[in-house]
Amino acid sequence: MKKFLMTILSAAAVIACQNANPFLQEWDTPYGTAPFSKIKTSDYLPAIKEGIRQQRAEIDAIIANPDAPTFENTIAAYELSGQLLAKVTGVFYNLSETDGTPEILALLDEVTPMLSEAEDEIFLNPDLFDRVRAVYEASEGLDREQQMVTKKLFDRFVRNGIALDEAGRARFKEINSRLAVLSQEFGKHLLAENGAFKEATGITVPAYPDFMSSCEDRALREKTFKAYSSRGNHGDANDNNAIALEILKLKTEQANLLGFATPADYILDNKMAGNAGTVEEFLSKIMAASMKKAKEEIADMQKVMDEDVAAGKLPAGTKIAPWDWWYYAEKVRARKYDLDESLTKPYFQVDSVRKGVFTAAHMLYGINFEEATDVEVYNPVVKAYKLTDADGSLIGIFYCDYFSRDIKRGGAWMNNFREQYVNAAGEDVRPIIVNSCNFPPATEDAPSLLTVDEVQTAFHEFGHALHGFLSKCRYGDVSGTNVTRDFVEMFSQINEHWAFEPEILKQYAHHYQTGETIPMELVEKINNALKFNQGFVTGELCAASILDMAWHELDSEDLAPIKTADDVRAFEEKVCKEMGLIDEIIPRYRTTYFNHIFNSGYSAGYYGYLWSEVLDRDAFAEFEKVEPRVNPALAKKFRETFLEKGGSEEPMTLFRQFKGADPDPSALLRGRGLE
Repeated sequence: MKKFLMTILSAAAVIACQNANPFLQEWDTPYGTAPFSKIKTSDYLPAIKEGIRQQRAEIDAIIANPDAPTFENTIAAYELSGQLLAKVTGVFYNLSETDGTPEILALLDEVTPMLSEAEDEIFLNPDLFDRVRAVYEASEGLDREQQMVTKKLFDRFVRNGIALDEAGRARFKEINSRLAVLSQEFGKHLLAENGAFKEATGITVPAYPDFMSSCEDRALREKTFKAYSSRGNHGDANDNNAIALEILKLKTEQANLLGFATPADYILDNKMAGNAGTVEEFLSKIMAASMKKAKEEIADMQKVMDEDVAAGKLPAGTKIAPWDWWYYAEKVRARKYDLDESLTKPYFQVDSVRKGVFTAAHMLYGINFEEATDVEVYNPVVKAYKLTDADGSLIGIFYCDYFSRDIKRGGAWMNNFREQYVNAAGEDVRPIIVNSCNFPPATEDAPSLLTVDEVQTAFHEFGHALHGFLSKCRYGDVSGTNVTRDFVEMFSQINEHWAFEPEILKQYAHHYQTGETIPMELVEKINNALKFNQGFVTGELCAASILDMAWHELDSEDLAPIKTADDVRAFEEKVCKEMGLIDEIIPRYRTTYFNHIFNSGYSAGYYGYLWSEVLDRDAFAEFEKVEPRVNPALAKKFRETFLEKGGSEEPMTLFRQFKGADPDPSALLRGRGLE
């Protein structure tokens, strides 16, 4: 009787927990958006555990199915599994990046290994793999999207070590768990370092370029540069050297287990580039062209610096140093192009720029936007919008989170709260997407006014959002931005081209005080200046890409002698010298704050920004051939060929369908003014 009573009480407790936890209930909210005000930090852990339990049961059911494996009872069934877990983590991971309170970050430490183990349970399960392999080996009769999703799932098993023996699978699982923890630790350290940088200098990391462009005090610029470029490299509790090294050594061990000599060999095996040699050749040409241009830029800046020397502002013989570049480049730009950011910023008030982003999407793709005041947001500065197609059908819900705050990680990104897919009832589930940036918030004295670079960032991130919103796939694993790393940036970068298109600018770029439309002569200056300073801009980006590749091309023997922070710095210095990087420029990201490759999935993949730019600039050339350039007919072809297809076809196949030819590698150099 006592045992029976305890069972009843236990069941009642579970039911009570479910009733109290919003994740364990259906969301009776507009468009299935998250009821943020009802979610407590304490809700995440039990919901994640329940999500893992439910997906485990769903996977067990697939394996236990007595029928022969088919696409529907195996691949499609897997695609529809784990919906509760996706629902919880979609909220949790987004908020850990935008509103990373100490409680959320502590929970991140707890759930990360748990989620890694749950994933390994799936992708190291030989019984499930046997069914997936059976479908893969008989996939000729499937349609193209089904073939792609099947191949992607099959490859995921293989690349996660399913073919290893029992000891190998166990070790692979251990490494996955440790890597998950280390990656989160790297990101947490960097967030703390960004806070320490602000405390030491009085400026935020996102405000660094503006500060360095305008600060007249050379000693202060030097101090700020050194603080910025040494983040995660102080030998204290937030030092990232040991973490980066352990990550690299574990990735190398994983690659070795799968028969690859280096992480780069393993990572690039299923990317567009295919191998490290192709990437190296691609980057070396860009580096040579950018450094040639950078030396010309130094000569121009030195002339201005010499004037300051002559005026007694600087000691005789002073030469351009890394901490001088932003400052003197801005002076050269003002002279060469008569372009002063203080004159452009008033036309780029943040609300106007958001309007411009939306206007471009409407003019090109017929998308309509309205503020969704009935949709709850997770932070008061966030705005929600409902997107509909020209026929009135729902496209999705957009959260716009533009402003920096102390508990938000640096940079800018697009992410999904919910991806597009077709559910078991055959309904097209529309995506819920966020763009997060770190633009300066308004102050008591002035509204939020954006630089030319920040305007491009807003358009860039919405290019990713369009890729997610306009997806018309059936399966989540290939919908939207679920494409290879060296393809995904094509769509964000091509959207940047519309930021300063005169036809679009006149719709949104209005002076925040007078309402005056931006003068065409100022537009011409902006567009002319976009190719300015490209030796530096391209060089620091290319240098970071080469540094990323250099780390991931080391085999276990190469890594063995690299043990200390001094060894890490020495290796980085050696790589920079060998790539031809001049002393006045450092990589955009140095090892200890290279979040992309140690915490954001871009390992041996940071080159993808430049690789995708070849595709983007060559594809955009098609718009440059037609009149008007903002051409809905051509945009419709772009939408149907690329944006609706996601990863349901090979990238090069889609590019050839749109362009009618392979990409032209010189398009990037021409577009950046480096040829």
